[in-house]
Amino acid sequence: MPEIPDLEGYRAYFNKRLPGLRVVSAEAPIAWIVRAGREEFLERMQGQVFRPVERKAKLLLFPFAPQGGCAGGNGDYVVVHAMLAGRYQYVEPGARRPRMLCWLLALDNGLQLRYFDERRMGRAYLVRAEEFAEKVPRWTEMGPDVMDPELTEDRFVGIMLRQRGMIKNALTNERVIAGIGNAYADEVLWEARLHPFRKRTDIPEDGLRELCRAIRRVMEWATPIVTQLMEEKGLPTKMYRDHLRVHARSDAACPRDGHRISAITSGGRETNFCRECQA
Repeated sequence: MPEIPDLEGYRAYFNKRLPGLRVVSAEAPIAWIVRAGREEFLERMQGQVFRPVERKAKLLLFPFAPQGGCAGGNGDYVVVHAMLAGRYQYVEPGARRPRMLCWLLALDNGLQLRYFDERRMGRAYLVRAEEFAEKVPRWTEMGPDVMDPELTEDRFVGIMLRQRGMIKNALTNERVIAGIGNAYADEVLWEARLHPFRKRTDIPEDGLRELCRAIRRVMEWATPIVTQLMEEKGLPTKMYRDHLRVHARSDAACPRDGHRISAITSGGRETNFCRECQA
């Protein structure tokens, strides 16, 4: 699943290429992925002009200038929640089409922006600025984005003090804080030296403050790595994960103390951590 470093990598990649381009035509081979419906999607997308791509939590937002291509004002947005397997292509029209191509936009530079999803779990929402709360599920229910400057350390601690249960569950619950998934939760908790199954109520305030700082350190470390990989190697069919220290590193040596990385699977989700340095 794309998480904040992946989505920021996409954002940087697309923002070097898309702003100012006009959509010549659109297709929606798997129309129900686009919640507006095929006919509305095809009609509304034609002639739209890309503005800079944005991100909120695990959503990638493609904004467009109002019809006519003027720079100001509010046009449409395509809001994509890629879920587990949603991926993008930015290619020549003759490039082989993925088996589960959901939608594409043909652009006036001769290239195509494509979205495909082997599991068909992702969704795209065609909305106007005033329609986010109505048409994008859970938009108003999400907690603050973990990279939002307004999420101060004090605010983070206040949010976490209201949580119960295991700390990893709190980190990955978008209603608590938004943007962290399974992979980077493992990295953040390793960085903060916290056991993923530790109860939040057993973590003192200074531990929560360090957790907040660990989130920022991990995101600020990983995002440039993923951004550079996308620029050099292209858009991934699988998320770039080779740089991670503990996630998916079962039985490898902990980079901090050399002890074996453990793996526990629960609810279809694997958690990786070091039993020695994460207490």
